[in-house]
Amino acid sequence: MDPRAYRKVVGRFATGVTIVTTRAGDVDHAMTVNSFTSVSLDPLLVLFCAEKVARFHDAVLEAGAWGVSVLPASMEDASRFFAHRGRPLDGQLARWAHHRGESGVALFDGALATVECTTKSVYDGGDHSIVVGQVTALGMPGDGPPLVYHEGRYNTL
Repeated sequence: MDPRAYRKVVGRFATGVTIVTTRAGDVDHAMTVNSFTSVSLDPLLVLFCAEKVARFHDAVLEAGAWGVSVLPASMEDASRFFAHRGRPLDGQLARWAHHRGESGVALFDGALATVECTTKSVYDGGDHSIVVGQVTALGMPGDGPPLVYHEGRYNTL
């Protein structure tokens, strides 16, 4: 299979856009993620996928706690920023209003919804790890139309 053809085909599936955050030691880490989904209601579980070569991957596995901020259309700039590799970690959250959740992870004030988790399981997913988390806290800090990713472009509903 041609990886470009694969990306084009799976890009037809519209997804919401999130930023997943964690705190390893005294350092905040964040990454744009569209591979986020609910898994179970009993117990409350969600998952996201992290590329194994991303520095976020090792940080989230080390920390064991992470947060998800579901982005509104107004936060497309944040999504683009946290999708870029190699950006400096120091002060990376400063441009966007955020607060610390119950677990200490950063959550974006303008998010449509927030979910805090502790890592329950990690599964091999080829060049990614599938990180399953037990939900520990929920929030709905913001409002507005959601940010959506479809066919390689940002959209909204």
